[in-house]
Amino acid sequence: MFTFFIVFIANLIIGILVGMSGVSGFLLPIIYVGFLGLPVHDSLALSFLAFLVAGAIGAYSYWKLKFMDFKLALYLSIGSLPGALLGVQINVLISETLAKLLLYLFVLFAGLSIILKKNKAQSDSEAENSKSFILKQPIWVILLGVLTAAICALTGAGGPILIVPLLASLGVNIRTAVGVGLLNSVIIALPSIFGYFSYASIDNMQWFILFSLIGTTIGILTGSRVANKVPVEQLKIFIAVITIISSVYMLRSLVFGG
Repeated sequence: MFTFFIVFIANLIIGILVGMSGVSGFLLPIIYVGFLGLPVHDSLALSFLAFLVAGAIGAYSYWKLKFMDFKLALYLSIGSLPGALLGVQINVLISETLAKLLLYLFVLFAGLSIILKKNKAQSDSEAENSKSFILKQPIWVILLGVLTAAICALTGAGGPILIVPLLASLGVNIRTAVGVGLLNSVIIALPSIFGYFSYASIDNMQWFILFSLIGTTIGILTGSRVANKVPVEQLKIFIAVITIISSVYMLRSLVFGG
């Protein structure tokens, strides 16, 4: 029962952080794998289930705020479905040690990217004028969806941590990029959930699912309500520091043992 309580608390806290800042979902797999010692496939199945809930609630919130580009999201999603399936299959084929290594390295990269990237807000007209030619060609957007979804499904990243900075760098308004990233994370999560759950092996999975969903839902709703009261940039730095420390610790444990 204590393990289920930890699952609930982990999903609650990370759900709150996602609701407030739009990032940190990628920490869930490292908690499941690194600190609870769950198998990689089970951990990723539970993580993507949480990403599905978080993405759906978050995308709806951004749509209500009019920060959503459905055309861009559609083309990304067309590529994301096969990309996510490809990522799951690659993860299944490689060893668990290599899967852990890729997970920890990607989480480290995610933490560093939070610190290094600058989220400069743009007006809609500025964003439209500064959009890269890549985003104006559907085939390139679809290929971008394939690539990012494959990486996210393979490593256990939620989606926004990778696609948001990429879209922003290509000229998309940062808030719109977050909205599209959250919606795209739902598309990535769907095949990932079915793929990883088919390889899940732990007992009492239904209880893991229940406590995960309850914690995530409460967390996301709570985080969304207090988002405007929290200094987001300082929160992101805090998340990044915790992320970097955790990933370095787990990499050291994986390489040197103990």
